[in-house]
Amino acid sequence: MMSDESVLNVPACIDLDAEISGKSLKTELILLESTPPQVPRMDEVVRRSSRIEEKQKQEKKNILSPKSLTFCCEVKNTRRAVKRLRSDPEENFKKAKANSKNMCFDGQETKSLPGYRDGLSEYELERLENIRQNQAFLSSLKLPQISKSLRPKPYQKGLKKEKTGTEMLPVRKSVRLQNKDAEMPLAVNMTYTITEKPAAEKWVAKPPGPIPLYPVNLDEHVELPEDLFQLFNWNESPLEQERETSGLKSYQEVLQKMSLDNSCVAKVVKERIFSAVFHPSSSNLFMAAGDKFGNLGLWNMGAAWGDDGVLLFEPHSRPITCMAFSSHSSNLITVSYDGSARCMDLEKAVFDEVYRSNSALRSFDFLSSDCSTLLLSNWDGDVAIVDRRTPGTSYESLYTIDPKALRCVHVHPVKQQYFVVAESSSVNIYDLRSLKRRNNQAVSQLNGHFRSISSAFFSPLTGNRVLTTCMDNKIRVFDTSQMVDHAPLLHSISHDMWTGRWLSKLSAVWDPKQEDCFVIGSMARPRQIQVYHESCRLLHSFKNEEHLTTVCSITAFHPSRNALLGGNSTGRLHVFSDQH
Repeated sequence: MMSDESVLNVPACIDLDAEISGKSLKTELILLESTPPQVPRMDEVVRRSSRIEEKQKQEKKNILSPKSLTFCCEVKNTRRAVKRLRSDPEENFKKAKANSKNMCFDGQETKSLPGYRDGLSEYELERLENIRQNQAFLSSLKLPQISKSLRPKPYQKGLKKEKTGTEMLPVRKSVRLQNKDAEMPLAVNMTYTITEKPAAEKWVAKPPGPIPLYPVNLDEHVELPEDLFQLFNWNESPLEQERETSGLKSYQEVLQKMSLDNSCVAKVVKERIFSAVFHPSSSNLFMAAGDKFGNLGLWNMGAAWGDDGVLLFEPHSRPITCMAFSSHSSNLITVSYDGSARCMDLEKAVFDEVYRSNSALRSFDFLSSDCSTLLLSNWDGDVAIVDRRTPGTSYESLYTIDPKALRCVHVHPVKQQYFVVAESSSVNIYDLRSLKRRNNQAVSQLNGHFRSISSAFFSPLTGNRVLTTCMDNKIRVFDTSQMVDHAPLLHSISHDMWTGRWLSKLSAVWDPKQEDCFVIGSMARPRQIQVYHESCRLLHSFKNEEHLTTVCSITAFHPSRNALLGGNSTGRLHVFSDQH
């Protein structure tokens, strides 16, 4: 007989016939422990309480359809529609699910949607439909066409850009894909031979002698315009210059009236401008500019010949560092780093060679009132006196001033025996009557410069002031009314002179109509050209954020009209004037 405790420990699922079959109770327990519990079959009805079923139905009703990324404006938000959607959201979700299998909301097939793939969910299909609707809406606005119409068309006045054809390279093809064998390189010869490196390409010098006067930007059969001959045959009687300049207030009012527009900007030369000058005629605004490759550009504002009134010539092969119109015959004299000085002669239709040197020429000025005698400086520290009436290309006399380069030379406007020289690290005034071949002594010294000097100029009417520009970021004005050993310094002003490698050096120049005012380019932003009084007080800044967007290193005033030009590193001239 079994005890009561053993009976309580036996599970209820044990077959009671086990005793009859002769099996022991211990064997039945072992079989039960090794057998896993049986899971009810799926076809059997799972009994659930009414409370659980009601909770599951409530959760099912709370399930919302996927949110739309953008709303559709075609849906009418009427009270009846909103009431219908709120009344039975489950039914609406089923309808959307059935319709999204093959068709979009607007009747378009789902396979035509962008990025469609089989097996997408209802949310992904709705997202693709929203993307398509957004793209259709944006394309209907026609934004690219509107932006093109609002954007002003860029127009470059002056020289046009040269059209360069693109080189078509052969298409690279894989040898492996063409089922071809790779080309094996030939056996390398181990014997090395020393070969000289090719020399760097040098600039091609112009031949000595006269150069034909042919514009580069015109066809060969096109002749020079007659207006150009009339300008160079300028016979206006020179006005007597008043010794008393106008007051600063009236001068400032004139500067404020000068403006710049689109018609006053033109590309005159191809590369960076090194020098520019106005023609002395008061009837036309006629300008000349020289660039770093020896090109000479002539621009007559308002003319129809050439490229918007621009003619381009090639008289030199290196930068044209200085140029000036003669006051009587209106010849244009140019000097260049190629060591030549040339005169533009329209009657002969040539650039006649006036002087040739083995050294690069930097600056020059007229020694006589008839502009027949020139004073030139070069990079070897010499000054040469050249008479254009003498045949040949040699000098009359040559004097060594400094063992290093001379960067600027300028003749006194009244006492023409004096000239000022911007040397390597000093500024001195010399007397032509006491010059020697070497070891020359200065009449007056202008001390106080600590770096190289870019320029030095006498005041235009009396010569009582000398204006210097130095790389120590200073503009200085000296008193030269009396030739003493050390000219006194009157005023100085700080000015940023570090233009870098790709811009021409800044240089302060006098206004020929105003004895005590000068102009200089500026590195400040917005880009501007500044006019100062000799007391180094700023009088006016020429600005135009629409048309003046670069640094104008080269500046010059018109000798008789209220006009100012500025040349930049792209070959463009900007002209501020009170008459357009």
